[in-house]
Amino acid sequence: MERYLKQTTLLDFNTPSIQDLIISRGWKELKEEEKIKAVYDFVRNEIKFGYNRSDDIIASEVLKDGYGQCNTKSILLMALLRGLGIPCRIHGFYIDKKMQKGALTGIAYLFAPKKIVHAWTEVYFNNQWVALEGVIIDDKYLDQVKDKLCNFNKGYIGYGISVDNKEKINLCWQGQSTYIQSFSITDDLGIFNSPDDFFMKYNNTSNKIKRLLFNILRKRINKKLDWIRYSK
Repeated sequence: MERYLKQTTLLDFNTPSIQDLIISRGWKELKEEEKIKAVYDFVRNEIKFGYNRSDDIIASEVLKDGYGQCNTKSILLMALLRGLGIPCRIHGFYIDKKMQKGALTGIAYLFAPKKIVHAWTEVYFNNQWVALEGVIIDDKYLDQVKDKLCNFNKGYIGYGISVDNKEKINLCWQGQSTYIQSFSITDDLGIFNSPDDFFMKYNNTSNKIKRLLFNILRKRINKKLDWIRYSK
């Protein structure tokens, strides 16, 4: 299990901002199950669903941004878990970009790859690996878009969500796997010890021109997501 506990360049859990967070929340004093739930809830709801400058940014930058998507939220979640001595790994996929419609629109959606690199954190709990994909979407955003999802291929997609049944979405962690985008997975890219290894091989923002364009557009995208999140 030692390899699933190591600090890496992306998982910079010894950075003061991350250590201060862990200490101020009192997470070290909790039991293992409570630790996982606490950091999962924090990353899901206190780090809003949104788009960072790149997939492969360090955990402390995701924390500073205050928002993230599947890949960057996974990085922060893994850093917090390992910072608390809880083994975790990353599982990578390709996912159909159709599920991003509504969250991404116009040029941003047009230039997004047909298959988007997607990842979730797997935590070792009760002698098994548990997927924590549900960490991506915060409750306020979910409440606003759940009824806007489109029926597609016997499921529901849109706004960064892809599920088989929109009436049974439950992102609260209760010791079992949680899912919110898995219905649109097209390819399994395998399991990696760290996000550093995964994003070195697979990355949505490796193209310099697309990275520059996305960084111009992402602030507008995040403002739109906030408008959706807080609209009455």
